[in-house]
Amino acid sequence: MVVTGTGVITPVGNTVEEFWASLMAGRSGISAIEGWDASHLPVRIGAEVKGFVPADYMPHKVSRRMDPSAQYGLAAAMQAVREAKLEMDEETAPRTGVYVGSSAGAAQLTYDTTIKLHERGPRAVSPFFFATSGSESTAGEVAMWLGARGPSSSLSTACASGATCIGEAARLIQFGVADVMVAGGAEAPVTPLNIAAAAACQALSTNNDDPDHACRPFDRARDGFVMGAGAGIVVLEEYEHALARGAQILGELAGYGATTDAYHLTAPHPDALGTKTAMRIALESAGLQPEDVDYINAHGTSTQLNDVTEVSAIRGVFGDHATRIPVSSTKSMTGHLISGTGAVELIACLQAIRHGVVPPTVNCDDPEDPDMNFVQGVAQEWQTDVAMSNSFGFGGHNAVLIVRKLQEEEAADVA
Repeated sequence: MVVTGTGVITPVGNTVEEFWASLMAGRSGISAIEGWDASHLPVRIGAEVKGFVPADYMPHKVSRRMDPSAQYGLAAAMQAVREAKLEMDEETAPRTGVYVGSSAGAAQLTYDTTIKLHERGPRAVSPFFFATSGSESTAGEVAMWLGARGPSSSLSTACASGATCIGEAARLIQFGVADVMVAGGAEAPVTPLNIAAAAACQALSTNNDDPDHACRPFDRARDGFVMGAGAGIVVLEEYEHALARGAQILGELAGYGATTDAYHLTAPHPDALGTKTAMRIALESAGLQPEDVDYINAHGTSTQLNDVTEVSAIRGVFGDHATRIPVSSTKSMTGHLISGTGAVELIACLQAIRHGVVPPTVNCDDPEDPDMNFVQGVAQEWQTDVAMSNSFGFGGHNAVLIVRKLQEEEAADVA
């Protein structure tokens, strides 16, 4: 299973190149919320997408019916498909599917429409709302644009949704159902309702006066995550299919593990049973041992429970190797993109493999575990052939992906 295309819309860049340059510079996309007046809320910061112009990707008659999450997802898919140089024809279309995850669904569209209904009555509700307000909207829009007639769906596993969609899309290719899958996640939950709700359950950082330093994964002073928006999409392809059409191969999706804690609505299992099992399944499915992994892009949300539990899980699975490799959280710069985060972070892993540099964890000044290499503050040159990306969600959903550099014998075939 190989990756032949990638695309992102994020708070730190609206192309893969911009996104990666921001990560390498340790540049944060977290700021005071600008899209609407948050002065009445206890949390007034977020990681919003900036500088995104829908008209760069789609006609106004298309974008006006869509929630921002669907706009971001479609734009990221267009980037990925164009990088993959994937073209639809009568042979390809039935064998190409789309899986794009969402947890919050059309959050901004639903919020705005609810306000209109309350203030102006039912005549103010758009006739498009019923068809575009579901979590499956982005997958449908991508499939229609691309002309993909294979399986399409939106899988929701909370914050693990993007990673789940990529992992399950890969299984469709493995089972022979599809040759190509366009997969990832998209979310735009920086809305008054979602910010208020997450603040009410004390999940968010309240460092309103210093947004650059609000997200502090693995730092003892952390006080919660920062809500973000964005999308990440990859094109997955069966290896021989990619080879036959001369596609550029960016890396191999080698492993996937999925589990459920079955423990608590919001808290991870205290012994990290589900997360450790997901990592072990991913390693086993890739035919790898823990010492084969060169870099871990951690879930690293900056909440008290996640970070300490994830460190425990990594130590439990990797043993002494846990302190020999870099483990970083790019959420320290992007914020938490909810369903988009797993796909965006997998793309960061692919970039780390390509460039031999791993992104930093900014604001990790007093690390939870001083013996771990959290890549504090500054990117590190690091030969990376195998990278693991962890995604864990409310409800105990866990999804772990492993990508690796194309093996030498396979690369020779491509050449």
